[in-house]
Amino acid sequence: MPILSQIHVYPVKSLAGFQVQNWPVTRTGLQYDRQWMLVDEQGKFLSQRRLPKMALIKTRIADQQLVLSAAGQSDLVLPLHGNAGEVLPVEVWGDVCQAQHCGEQADAWLSRILNAPCRLVYHPDDQVRPVDPDYANIGDETAYSDGFPFLLVSEASLAALNAAMSLNLAMIRFRPNLVVADCLAYAEDYWRQVAMNGIRFRLPKPCSRCSVPTIDPDTAETGKEPLTTLSRLRQWQKKVYFGQNALHDNLGVLQVGCEVQVLESGVAQPPL
Repeated sequence: MPILSQIHVYPVKSLAGFQVQNWPVTRTGLQYDRQWMLVDEQGKFLSQRRLPKMALIKTRIADQQLVLSAAGQSDLVLPLHGNAGEVLPVEVWGDVCQAQHCGEQADAWLSRILNAPCRLVYHPDDQVRPVDPDYANIGDETAYSDGFPFLLVSEASLAALNAAMSLNLAMIRFRPNLVVADCLAYAEDYWRQVAMNGIRFRLPKPCSRCSVPTIDPDTAETGKEPLTTLSRLRQWQKKVYFGQNALHDNLGVLQVGCEVQVLESGVAQPPL
């Protein structure tokens, strides 16, 4: 029986995340996951694709506060539920959302570290960002993720990819929320519905990969892998795929070590 072996939370889109042993699932996904986002002067989201150094900014939640850390800098400490700042429109993958500005101090701290003008915004609790209706049910929503509340990857899939590359890339390069152990490589390609700790998940779409996994999370340096090998082994319709996007049907708490019950399977997605 597969088990949930890792849970990763990324409070600020494209900054470093952290691992937890158990974590609540809310209406938008893991609590606080991608609840914050950096935007440029036009209000468009920023990511490691444009600013690889974002990978070097660490995040943690302590004493009911969000803490951002970077080498050589004092920590930036923020309230967990926004700060009643200015509301402004922002854009993430074509979706225009109303966001709450987190203040000039946060902007200055991040702009200085990244050497680029940016603003930090928060996804207010009263805002709804629906998931693409081509893959979702009415009522499915997310915060500032690329498009789905969860990304699921198996340890065996990464082991197979690393073997094909003769490398040992870390799972964190692929920025999953949920990591599964004790299954075959790419077993998740066939899963359509799973349950963990009483929470049901749908896996409607494989995850197409951009350049972010080529960025070393420890140095922010960019290489050619894993995209070169994924292009050879996991390419379909001019995109490469690794992992599965997931949506949840109900709320609860996830726990590392819980069983992953496969409720429904189908043909492989992508159909490799």
